[in-house]
Amino acid sequence: MSAASDSLATDLRAACGEGLALHVSGADEITAEVASTDLLSTALLLRDAPSLQFAMLIDVAGVDYQEYGATDWRTEEATHTGFSRGVNHTAGHTLRGGRRFAVAYQLLSLTHNRRLRLRAWCEDGEEPAVDSVTGIWASADWFEREAFDLFGILFRGHPDLRRLLTDYGFIGHPFRKDFPLIGNVEVRYDPVQKRVVYEPVTIEDRTLVPRVIRHDNRYDPALLGKGGAGPGGSGG
Repeated sequence: MSAASDSLATDLRAACGEGLALHVSGADEITAEVASTDLLSTALLLRDAPSLQFAMLIDVAGVDYQEYGATDWRTEEATHTGFSRGVNHTAGHTLRGGRRFAVAYQLLSLTHNRRLRLRAWCEDGEEPAVDSVTGIWASADWFEREAFDLFGILFRGHPDLRRLLTDYGFIGHPFRKDFPLIGNVEVRYDPVQKRVVYEPVTIEDRTLVPRVIRHDNRYDPALLGKGGAGPGGSGG
């Protein structure tokens, strides 16, 4: 942790208490994690505490952790070796602890030139929900509407919580991990009814067959044994 991050962590604990969970990423970025019940009180402290003054909310994003960590591709440690399969699916992960939805807030303090990510976990249940922070940061208005539209996260106390990006008749929330890639309905113009109609999707799933890599006779052992060095080499 750099001196700047260490100073921010000290001020966060002094203002919000030692119980505030802090995580430092590889990029030396700090994420403060709070329960949904403590979101508003923590947000007020982050905005008003003299040592913090995170007066600007840059972004609000929903997160779906349903399949977090369960991937067939090694990514973090594959920089020098390329991507590879064979991940241990039973290892799991410890970030969400069984919870699925969270909301991430990107904060900026112009006074102290600091940035902070605040993450609040949604309450468990069929309808994930957290309190709206529009009363603390007015810029959260459309951000929260976007998270509601794409992830189905409810924001209690929001002044106008309705869809923002999808159509009025859209079914489901397209950024959820279990949302079908082909969607649920399709739109077309019906010349008989002379209006736009919604119908179940008619796209059929395709089975993608990988390309077959055929034998390359340039690497035939018999040819290489006769002085051939393969493509780009000198056989003499």
